[in-house]
Amino acid sequence: MNIHRFLLVIPSIDIKDGKTVRVVQGIPELNCAEYGNDPVEMAKLWRAENSKMIHIVDFDGAIDHSHKNLKIIEKICSSVVIPVEFSGGIRNLDDAKVVMDSGVSRMAINTMAIENKKEFDRLFQLYGPTKVVICLDIIDEELVTRGRRKKTGINYIGFAKEMAEIGIDRFIVTDVNRNGLLQGPNIQYSLNIAKNSNCKVTHSGGIRNKDELMDLQSLINEGIDSVIVGRAFYENRFPCQKLWRVAESGIFN
Repeated sequence: MNIHRFLLVIPSIDIKDGKTVRVVQGIPELNCAEYGNDPVEMAKLWRAENSKMIHIVDFDGAIDHSHKNLKIIEKICSSVVIPVEFSGGIRNLDDAKVVMDSGVSRMAINTMAIENKKEFDRLFQLYGPTKVVICLDIIDEELVTRGRRKKTGINYIGFAKEMAEIGIDRFIVTDVNRNGLLQGPNIQYSLNIAKNSNCKVTHSGGIRNKDELMDLQSLINEGIDSVIVGRAFYENRFPCQKLWRVAESGIFN
């Protein structure tokens, strides 16, 4: 029996100084009143719109290694009955434990996996591939870290292969140059990761309309099974209710 699979569309909530912000090329912009200031209310809105999952980026954690938004994260997790994926400032095992204790369902790791491999190995052994995914933030085929501000000189494909070998089975792939600009997605980076790592890929960045979601939908069998959407949702580029197209079960498979 053929089971038709649908792209999982995940709204992103980007947080800085306790408020929802817009992010353009990795730089958070404050005072975006049209987005609403309260991340908790935004999470409730996406759940009311029938979202199956929420992706949160803590820019204070990513840039300053601050935990000042932790109470907000805890409140989001207790306010919605869907999985919450978290990214931002997890530099060591203690950070990971704090984040997971807040109610987060899955951690997306970037800097630690590149800069502190030994500590990342400890974290991965503890939590495993269902709780840990890797963020690949890319500028001109080079990985960037620390809130997308530090170039590493590391090619994204080679690093993805290395992570796949230790057991990672999902990557979140972002072309930082396209992030938040509504100029269309760089799908090629995501395809390259899916092909070279044989892992599942969540595409992030650049989506601006329903047609581009359908382009990604056509690539599910290539390994791209989900997409994180930010600015296009907040600017009402398409109706939300028609986009949530995945069964409640199996989100973390």
